[in-house]
Amino acid sequence: MHILLANDDGVHSPGLKQLYEGLEGLGDLRVVAPDRDHSGASNSLTLNRPLTVEKHPQGFLSVDGTPTDCVHLAVNGLFDHGFDRVVSGINTHANLGDDVIYSGTVAAATEGRFLGMPAIAVSLVNAGHFHYETAARAVRTLLEKDASLALGPRCLLNVNVPDLPWEEIQGFQVTRLGHRGRGESAVPMTCPRGKKRYWIGAAGEGDDAGPGTDFHAVQHGYVSVTPIQVDMTRHEALDSLRNWLEA
Repeated sequence: MHILLANDDGVHSPGLKQLYEGLEGLGDLRVVAPDRDHSGASNSLTLNRPLTVEKHPQGFLSVDGTPTDCVHLAVNGLFDHGFDRVVSGINTHANLGDDVIYSGTVAAATEGRFLGMPAIAVSLVNAGHFHYETAARAVRTLLEKDASLALGPRCLLNVNVPDLPWEEIQGFQVTRLGHRGRGESAVPMTCPRGKKRYWIGAAGEGDDAGPGTDFHAVQHGYVSVTPIQVDMTRHEALDSLRNWLEA
């Protein structure tokens, strides 16, 4: 089995290294990741310049572009073979609810799914303990299942893992995406040259975060496994919108 590993935290991320080590022995592992942190890059592609690829220890490759660039190049030019699946992560922080819209980690997995491969995005719900090995073991558990999983086209798994030792994980839960409340205000600052700058404010807390959601699962010590799709059509609104336009 050929497995492509990517992320959005960069090729030197400890989460990526732990994922690689945690999946060794499952097949031929190849790593293509950004040369620096690209958190929040979503599904952006670099189209205004050529991309540079550099080689690192263990055969890891870095790209001076986005997570989506990395998967796109890996599948469409960097190797003389295809891949059976894509795993993106381990992200340093959670990707819960609305986070998936912004996440470069989820975007790398999405690009893999666009290109025809089953894909998993995995994130650590970081509480400051950095139990990346737990997240890696959760992914390995999913990949080692004998029965194949049919999710349908353009669907991938978004996995969030509590920051706990493996022995304290309560199990796995299939969840839906919750929703965050409004994010915090931008944080102003002054640069050394006296010009005003702004940091984007922190994400909001879980608003729709009850039982059945990814927020609720990880809060109670479960690995959250959410099937997500790219179709953003609000299908329930089609008829009412059609009637409104016809009127």
